[in-house]
Amino acid sequence: MSLLANGFFGDHILTIVIFLPVIAAALLFTRSNWDAGLIRRFAFGASLLTLALAIVAAFMFFDAWSGDSGFRLVEKADWFSGGEDTGLKIQYYVGLDGISLPLLLMTAFLTPLAVWGSFTGIQDRHREYYSLMLLLFGAMLGVFCARDLLLFYIFFEFTLIPLYFLIGVWGGPLREKAANMFFIYTLAGSMLTFAAVLYLGWLAFTATGVFTLEFDALYALAANGHIPAGVQWWLFLAFFAGFAIKVPLFPFHTWLPLAHTEAPTAGSVILAAVLLKLGTYGFMRLSMPIFPDAAMALGPLMGVLAVVGIIYGALAAWVQSDVKKLVAYSSVSHLGFCLLGMFSLKLAGLSGSLFYMINHGLSTGALFLVVGMIYERYHTREMDQIGGLGRKMPIMAFFLMVFTMSSIGLPGLNGYIGEFLVLLGTFTSAQVDTGYGAGPLGIWYAIPAASGILLGAIYMLHMVKNVVFGPVKEPGHGFDSSTGLKQDLTGREIAILTPIAIVCLVLGVYPRLMTDVMEPSLDRGVLAHVYYAADAEEPAAVVQTDETPNWKDVEPESPLDEAGAIPDDEVRLVRSAERTAVPLVAAVEGGVR
Repeated sequence: MSLLANGFFGDHILTIVIFLPVIAAALLFTRSNWDAGLIRRFAFGASLLTLALAIVAAFMFFDAWSGDSGFRLVEKADWFSGGEDTGLKIQYYVGLDGISLPLLLMTAFLTPLAVWGSFTGIQDRHREYYSLMLLLFGAMLGVFCARDLLLFYIFFEFTLIPLYFLIGVWGGPLREKAANMFFIYTLAGSMLTFAAVLYLGWLAFTATGVFTLEFDALYALAANGHIPAGVQWWLFLAFFAGFAIKVPLFPFHTWLPLAHTEAPTAGSVILAAVLLKLGTYGFMRLSMPIFPDAAMALGPLMGVLAVVGIIYGALAAWVQSDVKKLVAYSSVSHLGFCLLGMFSLKLAGLSGSLFYMINHGLSTGALFLVVGMIYERYHTREMDQIGGLGRKMPIMAFFLMVFTMSSIGLPGLNGYIGEFLVLLGTFTSAQVDTGYGAGPLGIWYAIPAASGILLGAIYMLHMVKNVVFGPVKEPGHGFDSSTGLKQDLTGREIAILTPIAIVCLVLGVYPRLMTDVMEPSLDRGVLAHVYYAADAEEPAAVVQTDETPNWKDVEPESPLDEAGAIPDDEVRLVRSAERTAVPLVAAVEGGVR
């Protein structure tokens, strides 16, 4: 990999990964003379090439990684500015760390499978459909790589356009209503977020004379005390409007079930696996480190909303007769766990939250694929019309059981470790540990949240019982073989689901593949910002030596290292001077840290 790291390719690997599917989408859209088969193969090949390059980028990341929280594969270039006199500095700035790398790989892994899964489900307007899928692919990758807030926001908002058309053109009978609800809800929240983005740029300008939206500079604004606590509250709520709707967090979830139900199969997969994570990623990457006082103060409210969402989503899923809508409501419950662990403000909870994002993307994305494969054969998802399919579709039944067990957190599969760490972080949130102070949550949040695990097992096993077991039930028109499908899964469909099942098993057996790279970035890139800001209000909590510059006199980027974290050699919290980091999986195996 050292050879690849040199030269243009190594210097611009992330830009290539992000824009390859965009360029492929533009090329495909101009090929009006291509037949459907060639269009499918081209889109699938472009998405596979993007996956291969993302894997290369991951190897290059680890080749340069030394176990710290720093960013790697960084690319930075002036995007537009008004010159030195105006102080405008907006940059094209991308990079990867232990938070964004797993999400980038998940996106690159699942999107080709979603494209491949569309081969028989999409019967018209192939060129437009696959062009939009590739365009959406590039935008999602850009969100996880961006290190400038304006660049992040552009990628974040651009994902709305392709998915709006994917739902509105290739969706079900209520596709127009679903697409409009999705677009209006998410755009309305994002407008408030954009107002906060501009205000942050103005705060940076008033503090430093430079209008900049680099993440590092914004983290430094908070570290320097340039964002007063009262202002943080309003800015946090403005970011909350955009991210909570995207998650979606209760009670801002009402657009989601209809969007999932009406979207084509690949649209549901991408929506559940990746697009919902843009909201949770935004909270983790931006809201918490930039508005640390507000994150700490509003943590109890976020915990309440997360717990209500966990229970409400589970109960709503339990009463659904449409299998796809059941899985859609399960996302409301699952994403509640992500937010709960995040706002525990403990390393266990944050690691569990990020791990849960990956787990949910794999298991729920796979469930939507299986449901779509059933729908292509029977053109119904109602449990009162289909049942006992294990007798006629044993391979489908096997995969449905595997992903159901993954979703409900069966030990040995990927879902278990995420749930464990989230609840561990929530239970211990109120404790003062050896590294940081007390968090905003505690045992009274963890107990009702744990009931969501039980409810999740109930509604998922209820679905499996009705669909797989019992007497055979089929709709009156029977099995539809007009698309060339056989009764049970084809080789193509097995090849789509098998890699996801393998990853679910590998992460369940050896979760340190992810946690070891996540923990340093979560620790110093998120928690250090929150607790340093809390302690900075108490002069005795910060030790400043003669060699350490005065925080109020430095430029915004100087309090931070290249990872956007607070360096240990410049700021030392009194109560964490002797802190020793312990990998969380070791805590799972040998006790609580």
